[in-house]
Amino acid sequence: MKTIIKNCIALALTAGLLPGCDKFLDERPSKTSSLVVTTTSQLNALLNDYEQFYAESNNTAILSTDDYGLTTPIYDARQGIFSPITVQYNTWDTAYLMDDPGQSFWSSEYRKIFTANMVLQYADKVTGPDEDKANLKADAHLIRAYSYFQLANTFTLPYSSSKGDEPGLPLKLTIAFDEPVARAPLSKVYEQIEADLAEAMKIKMPLIQNGKPRHWRANTAAVNGFAARYYLAMNKYTDALKYANQALQEYSMLVDYNTQMRYGRDEVVTINPGPNAQTVTLKYPYTHDNQEDFTDMIGWPEFLYFRMLDYGTWWYMPSTALMNLYDQAHDLRYQYHYVEGYSYDRGMIDPAYNYPGYIFFFKDRIPSGPTTAEMLLIKAEAQARTDDFSGAMTTLNSLRVKRMTPGPWVNLTATGKDDAIKKVLEERRREMPFVHRWYDVRRYNNNDDPNDDVEMSKTFYPYTLSSVLSTQPVKTYSLPKHSRRFAAPLPRTEMISSNGAIQQNTY
Repeated sequence: MKTIIKNCIALALTAGLLPGCDKFLDERPSKTSSLVVTTTSQLNALLNDYEQFYAESNNTAILSTDDYGLTTPIYDARQGIFSPITVQYNTWDTAYLMDDPGQSFWSSEYRKIFTANMVLQYADKVTGPDEDKANLKADAHLIRAYSYFQLANTFTLPYSSSKGDEPGLPLKLTIAFDEPVARAPLSKVYEQIEADLAEAMKIKMPLIQNGKPRHWRANTAAVNGFAARYYLAMNKYTDALKYANQALQEYSMLVDYNTQMRYGRDEVVTINPGPNAQTVTLKYPYTHDNQEDFTDMIGWPEFLYFRMLDYGTWWYMPSTALMNLYDQAHDLRYQYHYVEGYSYDRGMIDPAYNYPGYIFFFKDRIPSGPTTAEMLLIKAEAQARTDDFSGAMTTLNSLRVKRMTPGPWVNLTATGKDDAIKKVLEERRREMPFVHRWYDVRRYNNNDDPNDDVEMSKTFYPYTLSSVLSTQPVKTYSLPKHSRRFAAPLPRTEMISSNGAIQQNTY
């Protein structure tokens, strides 16, 4: 943890050009040579550096659910592109993942927390308008709440009143080196998240400014959107409905996949090279076009808060169970986001092995911050769980009409509460694969409704720290409802750097 703090201080105080986008930023953040924070403008420039905040490289969320579809036939088709670490996340390992050298999610979220703490420390000491200071503090509280929520949903057990004394997270609330780093109880972590959320609610900055959404910074719609997500996770459906409605009242823009989506750059791949070689054209959505700049991502109209799930190996591999949830003939999300033959792009060309990939922004990023689509899904679920199943279907269908080709298949109906909940949860999975499934399974298994429980299992080869034993018989791996493995292993480096103050999860 001390290493993270040192790196963050260097990052925050070193002179550097903060990135901007002329199309969406009124003012491009500029280079500063000052090592002393004296103005609100400097703190704003720090928080405008969206490249340091947007990415969430959470391998647990990506690889550890039934949305991810790595099977032995796919693995055997080209073993070299799948590391043992991928297999370990896929099968809920506890023995080896703590040594994953690429496990950056923990440290990157604590860097965001450090920056938030820095803003909170300086906001009342610098010069600038009082309103600017108040918004900076609210912004920092949202960053801190959001990052602690993401970390808790990955590295700790799902919260309930009976688990309050379970190990939580190190609570860093200052930039001091000597602040304790031992894990606070889980109850204290959620108390801190809720306290930060309450402070973030004081934000006065609207999402739309000068006619454009400013979603890379905290805003009123973003705070309400995160509050809706938080209270849904806590099974407080009345509160979740309240804040989802408030977010939607401010901003309700949806992309109509019938008229506003299109294909972008195609890629031509040669398979089975040699005398029987063929060329295959892979069709990608337009959101795939711009990898190096942020035009597509910043411009996505549904964002309330700009955050992205980011997977460095570039293959969100959908399971057959996930793909079978779609009406593949009429659901435009399947048409645009599931790229047929994507396995060829990943090198499975000799011999050719055909399997799709899920693509949103380029090949590695999917929206994970609150969006208008998520707010509609939260609203629909909260309505269904509070016995308004007819209202839930109306809300759900207002999303589906923007995602499906016109026809009788668009509007869903429900026979009652349980049927409505089932349909809403299936729509969540179709709309937000990979991004929310890990968090959703955790909460489904820890609420009072036994009908939505999910027990995941996968069949795969055994493995060691460094290799997959593909010549040995396969075995079944499972994640039961109350498994302690719903808390992912913490990085061993954090336990070492803390001199043992940070303790590993027990399994």
